[in-house]
Amino acid sequence: MKLSHVILKVDNLGKAVEEYTGKGFAVEYGRVKNPINALIYFSEGPYIELLAGTGMPAAAKAMMRFFGKDILIDRVQRLDSCGPGYCELALENYEKDLSKEKAILKRYGIRSSGMPSHRTDTHGRNLRFRLLVPEPLELPFMMTYFSVDPKPTNFVHPNGIRSISKVVYGTSPERFPLIKELCDDERLELKAGSGIEVEFERQA
Repeated sequence: MKLSHVILKVDNLGKAVEEYTGKGFAVEYGRVKNPINALIYFSEGPYIELLAGTGMPAAAKAMMRFFGKDILIDRVQRLDSCGPGYCELALENYEKDLSKEKAILKRYGIRSSGMPSHRTDTHGRNLRFRLLVPEPLELPFMMTYFSVDPKPTNFVHPNGIRSISKVVYGTSPERFPLIKELCDDERLELKAGSGIEVEFERQA
């Protein structure tokens, strides 16, 4: 697996889009009507998702818990309750499912929960993918790559940034072997503790 994206929690999505556009990034909303997120894509490597919240009503969360989706809802709840800043890391594969990754988690004795998902972006593209969420919150979640590639080609942001060069992911050292088995992306650096840090590569 490779790095997919980093979720950056924000208090106000519109203000965050203005802020990062002002910093020289090209930012696009995740969907046309009532967006809950916005994306900063790069031609290669992981992207950044600005997220105001999942938008999932409490009744829907309760219903999913009733049907045994506690693992998914625990992750959703953290996204909704965490403060501003980088808060989640996603990994991606290029297969049609996540059966290999689920088997690896099971071998480590880790429960997980998955589901299909999709959204129609502001360009009218129907981006379909599957999610796999491990129970421990200190592990990244996983997804298949989008059915349609939304990344621009040979693109450099107005501020000169062309990609994310490194993601430092803080977690328990006992999780290092599992994450390294799941992800062989050289951009990923693991550290003991918590938090996520992002470094950028600028155009030469």
